[in-house]
Amino acid sequence: MATDLSNIVKAYDVRGVVPDEWDEHLAELFGAAFVEVTAASAIVIGHDMRPSSPALSQAFARGAAARGVDVTLIGLCSTDQLYYASGKLDLPGAMFTASHNPAQYNGIKLCRAGAAPVGQDTGLSTIRELAEKWSDEGAPAIPAGTVPGTVTEQDTLTGYADHLKGLVDLTAVRPLKVVVDAGNGMGGHTVPTVFTGLPLDVVPMYFELDGTFPNHEANPLDPKNIVDLQARVLSEGADLGIAFDGDADRCFIVDERGEGVSPSAITALVAARELARNGGTGTVIHNLITSWSVPEVVRENGGTPVRTRVGHSFIKEEMAKSGAIFGGEHSAHYYFKDFWNADTGMLAALHVLAALGGQE
Repeated sequence: MATDLSNIVKAYDVRGVVPDEWDEHLAELFGAAFVEVTAASAIVIGHDMRPSSPALSQAFARGAAARGVDVTLIGLCSTDQLYYASGKLDLPGAMFTASHNPAQYNGIKLCRAGAAPVGQDTGLSTIRELAEKWSDEGAPAIPAGTVPGTVTEQDTLTGYADHLKGLVDLTAVRPLKVVVDAGNGMGGHTVPTVFTGLPLDVVPMYFELDGTFPNHEANPLDPKNIVDLQARVLSEGADLGIAFDGDADRCFIVDERGEGVSPSAITALVAARELARNGGTGTVIHNLITSWSVPEVVRENGGTPVRTRVGHSFIKEEMAKSGAIFGGEHSAHYYFKDFWNADTGMLAALHVLAALGGQE
């Protein structure tokens, strides 16, 4: 019976239950197919804190290295940290994560050099076809004389933090007390380094990396998963709360009253700040379901709003095509020209902190 991977290869990524739907064998085939499609000579790989992530990422690396491709492993990282590495090193990248999905899931988010997304129309369907074919027939023989690629490790966390802090100046803001709920996800890995040296009194919640998610699902879009954060903001008398999802590429904000702030409001706030940084001009992307207030705020601040379909591949494609400086989705994905058009919840969080800390 022919292998069918349509249930795990989605529109933008690979995602399914491990080991029932995919395993290290398939991960190795995906690695080989990825370098075949990208024609890469080198790639970068990162992974989240899920129990299955290290072995899957190493299998992917084996599949790539066997075909002569040099592999840089950056180890534990958030998805936007992988995008940073792809952009900074100018290499195609693979991030092993299932974001906010339950513990038994894992997945791969793929990008070309410069963090350009790989989706169904930009190579993912071909990767799936090759993996299916090779699963049934065996991968083609590696040409004689092929020298296996090197596999090396590199720490990118400090560089990632420095890059973000170079885009938002928080040195002069008033001190803020902020509660951060990492949901046992990768925010617990990135926040301590990014927030170091900033005028912030950080109250950490669930910073222990634990891919079984013992406290709550790492999906702050579901109101039940920010209840703990809301209560803690009030009990601490904090200025605000920040919740990250499992792979920490999305951030959600709770105000000082313990009330959730709409991602559309965050999109409008960050858009105004990014337009100000760019001399009061520029294009801002927003998706179909963001509030009507987003394009209104963009116009008020001298920008040009452009509406696009939901989905990060469409947003990033439109960003590249229009030269947009910023993009936001109601799902709390925020995209920045200065971050290779990729989404980063951490940079959005820094903008919120700068805006709040700049108020008297």
